[in-house]
Amino acid sequence: MTGWTGGQRAVGDIAPALAHYTDSILFDEVWARPGLSPRDRSLATVSALVTLGATDQLVFHLGHARDNGVTEEELIETITHLAFYTGWPRAMAAIGAARTAPWPPSEQRAPPSTTRQREDASSTARVPRHEDKLTV
Repeated sequence: MTGWTGGQRAVGDIAPALAHYTDSILFDEVWARPGLSPRDRSLATVSALVTLGATDQLVFHLGHARDNGVTEEELIETITHLAFYTGWPRAMAAIGAARTAPWPPSEQRAPPSTTRQREDASSTARVPRHEDKLTV
């Protein structure tokens, strides 16, 4: 048991049973099962939340995935890949959520360049940045 209390803090005042199930069952039991690593569980969870369009929960889980060893680059690539399976609007909403996710200070984004990189095999595709102010 990890003693997770996020559910209690988030909804314990209005939905104590949901808080209990979130903390005691979901995070203390399901996330601790040996079949998948926390990193893999995070990727699966992020993928499910993108598919559902559940951006409120996605913000938390993007940060949780980072805590579990998933890089920002991997998360953005996962969302991009899912655009072809879940639909463009879901992926665009997920990128909007990613802009508000808590990234570690060492990964704070630099200001975007004023020129776009060419997306071909000889260059790296430019990742959308919060400062781009893309409307989703």
